[in-house]
Amino acid sequence: MMENRIKIGQIGIGHNHASEKMKALRRFPELFEVVGVVESDPVWREKRGHMEEYEGLAWMSEEELLSTPGLQAVAVETDGHELVPTALRCVEAGMHIHLDKPGGEDLLLFKRLLDEAGRKNVTVQLGYMYRYNAAVRFADKAVKEGLLGHIFEIDAVMSRHDGDEYRQWLKGFQGGGMYIFAGHLIDLIVSMLGKPEKITPFPRCTRPDMVVDNGLAVMEYKNGCTVTVRTAVTEVEGYVRRNMVICGDKGTLVIQPLEPPEAKLALLEDRDGWVKGYQDVPLPPPEGRYDEHMKEFARIVRGEMENPYPLNHEWIVQQCLLEACGYGL
Repeated sequence: MMENRIKIGQIGIGHNHASEKMKALRRFPELFEVVGVVESDPVWREKRGHMEEYEGLAWMSEEELLSTPGLQAVAVETDGHELVPTALRCVEAGMHIHLDKPGGEDLLLFKRLLDEAGRKNVTVQLGYMYRYNAAVRFADKAVKEGLLGHIFEIDAVMSRHDGDEYRQWLKGFQGGGMYIFAGHLIDLIVSMLGKPEKITPFPRCTRPDMVVDNGLAVMEYKNGCTVTVRTAVTEVEGYVRRNMVICGDKGTLVIQPLEPPEAKLALLEDRDGWVKGYQDVPLPPPEGRYDEHMKEFARIVRGEMENPYPLNHEWIVQQCLLEACGYGL
């Protein structure tokens, strides 16, 4: 096993998930050999370079990393705007990539990245963490196997409460908080229901700083199904109330909170071992937030499985995210 480890490096430590991704990579030394980390911004080096997740690793330039003999993969964890340009350089160098979210405000650049990955036959795995959440996986299976019947409504919320420093950072993105957080929910909805027929955005600013801090999008599907996606960065204890409610004509599934996940299922009648009415859904104890993410990435890179989220899925999610934020496409 140790001889077959994937040689991987990380570019960027500015993304808010960067240190946790490195922790997950280093948690599985039988799968990954972390050869080094890149951070060209001295501000981020000063803020986060001392973190224990990076202890003992070689700091190098991007050119040094990409020219490392035997390098197979890169985790792209830069701060915001540099994610997709950095990922494109890695793919052009023939690397499989784990790319943290979201996929950039420039849709054509994101399409160029995906097209190049297709030509190079390398993996692009987006960092949407709820894909590997046990309650979400149950929900995806319940929807696709018809346990809930015809889905007519999904309500999804991913909010939090942030201070002035984070709000100023969000101001650098046209879509504000919706752009940063809604992709997590849209990714799950597209997986369950496919591409919607129409998306109507309602980006709102609640304060004079003009940060889009209260976002709503309505996604419309055929057969009368509507989906609402909400994100706010002004909700007190919003993290605790993150939830997804999926309603079908044979049952309803409520996931709240999303982390650590708890789920309740209500059915119209007894079915498949479940009983009529509301009941708790037993879930396995949660692992590290990104453990399964990274383990699956290893299996994909090794050719042991197909990526369950192919390039076309990532393309649809990114289109929907930008539409939901009010970007003109």
